[in-house]
Amino acid sequence: MERKRSKADIMHDMLKIIQENGGRVKKTHLMYKANLSHKQMELYLKGLIENNLIEKNTSEGKHFIKVTKKGADFLVKYIQVKEFEKTFGL
Repeated sequence: MERKRSKADIMHDMLKIIQENGGRVKKTHLMYKANLSHKQMELYLKGLIENNLIEKNTSEGKHFIKVTKKGADFLVKYIQVKEFEKTFGL
């Protein structure tokens, strides 16, 4: 039986999805790709924005979510931590 995703796992998934889509994505696309309900997504977006990991952006009248430098750094560190856990069997 698989374990539930942690808060950090979900934040990682969201940031990764945004980066994989050219660094910006629409909210609805993110919600479906991250497998979140609208309510869950809004809570995570709020936290990511408050921690300056993402920012909302408007281009050509469309609203997008964009990964910040700090968000990109989070992704790198998250992967390093996961590799460390895997190496030591944690």
